[in-house]
Amino acid sequence: MKRAYEYDRELIDTAIPKILSEEEQTWENAFTADDRLWEAVKLLWGSHVPGSYAPERVLLAGIQSMYNMGYDVTEAEALLPKALEYREKEDKIKLTKLTAEVFHLLNQAKKIEGHRYHEFSCYDSFEKILADSDFPEYAEKPDVHSADFFDKIYFGWKTQVVGASFGTALEGYTTENLRKTFGEVREYIRKPSTYNDDITYEIAFLEAFREKGYDLSSSDIALEWVGRIPSGWSAEDMALKNLMLGIFPPESGYRSNPFREWIGAQMRGVVCGMVAPANPALAAKLAFKDGVISHHNNGVIGEIFNAVLASMAFVEKDMRTLVLKAIDCMPKNSEYKEILDFTLQICKETDNYDKAWKKAELRFKEYNWIHAYPNAAIEVIALYYCKNDFDSCLSMIGMMGQDVDCNAAQVATLFGIAYGNCIGQKWLDPLPEDIKTYVRGYEDTTYRALTDLVVSSLQKYWKS
Repeated sequence: MKRAYEYDRELIDTAIPKILSEEEQTWENAFTADDRLWEAVKLLWGSHVPGSYAPERVLLAGIQSMYNMGYDVTEAEALLPKALEYREKEDKIKLTKLTAEVFHLLNQAKKIEGHRYHEFSCYDSFEKILADSDFPEYAEKPDVHSADFFDKIYFGWKTQVVGASFGTALEGYTTENLRKTFGEVREYIRKPSTYNDDITYEIAFLEAFREKGYDLSSSDIALEWVGRIPSGWSAEDMALKNLMLGIFPPESGYRSNPFREWIGAQMRGVVCGMVAPANPALAAKLAFKDGVISHHNNGVIGEIFNAVLASMAFVEKDMRTLVLKAIDCMPKNSEYKEILDFTLQICKETDNYDKAWKKAELRFKEYNWIHAYPNAAIEVIALYYCKNDFDSCLSMIGMMGQDVDCNAAQVATLFGIAYGNCIGQKWLDPLPEDIKTYVRGYEDTTYRALTDLVVSSLQKYWKS
């Protein structure tokens, strides 16, 4: 094997000196790099969501998120007035310096003694989750070679894209402002687009699963991320940067990542349930492997929740029963489970979703709308009240606001898995025939191709 220094000597020894003209010296490329860096810094302090144009200050929300996890962020909060001032003035030097200082302060933040977050367990290994969870066992497993199973996966993808396309235009707003603007939303408010970040990470997972099956590791999935995904947002952005520096999971999920309990893992959980039909414990294990790439503790449990829902949807047809059983599966001493239990209790105490959400919205006022918790509550409320009606469920999710596309996509998939073709033409007719993504190798794909990817992999690895 040739050593690194030998490659280096070969390069230098064969290099012939050359006199460059001023135009050939390429120093000006530094300005291009500077423009990219400055755009990235500005986005942290003020941007608009691509699908809905909702305003977002992601690093300000990251400070908020660290407090949600029981850390003292007062020093970072003290810098917020200056950060917003520098962003408004587009002061490149001062805002860039301040941004680095904020990340440093968050990385060094101390735990707040007595904060409620620390009353719960930290589930940083799947063994801890398994020891504190109860996953049901189903005697009958689906026949992965059957036409019925193919249809469930096919319509799982189709309903997922419907949900994401519906929700993308609504995310980042409150119920009150959505209702003032649109009234009760029960259909697309604009022509649907298939572009979203939900499906992006699911495809990367499936590529790793195609190669390794149930033996895949977090690192296998992570390598598909860096190979196929050009950019991310919040937690995924931090994870991709970590991965490119050789910081692999689970450290990639929590290192310098204040967004590690946001929705990014929760929004991709159903794919793990698709490849573990009627086996929620296996779905949970796969979701943990995937989740720790970009998230930690409750952020990972969010992915497990949706993976378990999707896995059990192959058997459980009643959506209220499904969500009740999935809640029972979650780690008993996790804050995530407490959030689900709280939401379930307010559902039992109220007679409609709107009243339940008003109570939940008040509880989550200190959480950013991209955090896992308010969005998990929305899933619970919609599944509890929807009476197995797809249109009603999507309408509820849309009207509750927050991260609508992620919630609608995940929950809609459950209907496709449970019922197959359960969606009306008002959802299907405007939907593009092909799926456009920004995943390398999947820039232009189809529902059939994604279905084949799941089914062919399962037929290779599945043992019922």
